[in-house]
Formats: sequence, structure tokens, C-alpha cells
Amino acid sequence: MNTVYHARLVRDEKGRTEIDFPDCPGCQTFADVGEDVGEVAREALEGWLEAHLIDGEAPPRPASKTKGLLAVSVAPSLAIAIQVRWRRQELGLSQAQLGKKLGVSRQQVALIEQPTGNLGIATLERVAKALDVQLRVELAAAS
Repeated sequence: MNTVYHARLVRDEKGRTEIDFPDCPGCQTFADVGEDVGEVAREALEGWLEAHLIDGEAPPRPASKTKGLLAVSVAPSLAIAIQVRWRRQELGLSQAQLGKKLGVSRQQVALIEQPTGNLGIATLERVAKALDVQLRVELAAAS
């Protein structure tokens, strides 16, 4: 489950890089000279996305690939939480309704949609089935 957002990078007169995410209003940060811009961008993005999930909101979906912007992938556990929330809301299901389909409480569904959720494959399979989506798990060589 890969969720990718795109960051706009602008270097200032001091050599720092301003990083902002057009699809995530208010999500921006700076990378100092010598810092890994990609890592700084990912940390800022994940914090912003986690705050939305914790507040009970669904973060905005990323736009399609945009030329000239840095692609930033979020951690798989966070991507799963976001995608479950998006799909549940697409289907017009409350957490309680999804819980009923899964045979669990609303509180357990809320935990599934939290960025700290640590779901096993069997649980993910049940969630995917309840949400009428296909679960794809992949191990790929690091690029």
C-alpha cells in the first residue's frame, strides 16, 4: 500500500530548501543545507497526515503525479490507516457500521484508522474484504 504525495522545493537565499505540499494546505517545512530533503519532507508530511487522522479527519488525497515535484511516500502503516479511512468514507460507512461488518467494536475500527495501528495480514484481509477492495502486499527492493 503505497501513498505518495508531491512536494514543491524552493531554495532560499541562505541555501535552505523550503518544502511544501500543494495537496496538503499548511504542510510545509525547511531543510537546512546538508540535510536530506527527502527525509525532512517525509517527516513533515507524515506528521501533518497523522494529525488529521488523530483529529478524526480524512487527509486529502494526493493529486496525480506532477512534473518537477519531489515524490514523497509515507510509511506503510500510515498509508494503510489513511486508505482505510478514505475507503470507509467513500462507502458512506461510519466506524460503527464497519465494525459491525468486521465483527468488532467501533473503538477497534478507530484503532485501525490510527497511524500507530499495527495490523496483521489476517486483519488486513478482513478489513479489505469488508471494504470491498483488494489487498496487495509487496516487498520490493529499495531504490
